[in-house]
Amino acid sequence: TADTYELDMRKQTAEALAKIDESLAQAGTDKSRLLSCTVYITDMALKPQMNEMWDQWVDMDNPPQRACIGATLEHPHMIEIVAVAATKD
Repeated sequence: TADTYELDMRKQTAEALAKIDESLAQAGTDKSRLLSCTVYITDMALKPQMNEMWDQWVDMDNPPQRACIGATLEHPHMIEIVAVAATKD
């Protein structure tokens, strides 16, 4: 999830994805090694905004399997992403 809670799907998505990058780096891997991501969003009408940010971020040569689910999240969260990645060899 994002740490800043501006009510803007693009900003929350970008921040959540940056946090994934940080977590992957701490684990000694990167987004090219993502296996799957589950994206929970509060309003499916905002999915195109989330997709815009996702498409700018994801490694298109190694895209993970992704599911996007409409969900009730604790306010003010608009998005939560669960990522699973392999470690580097």
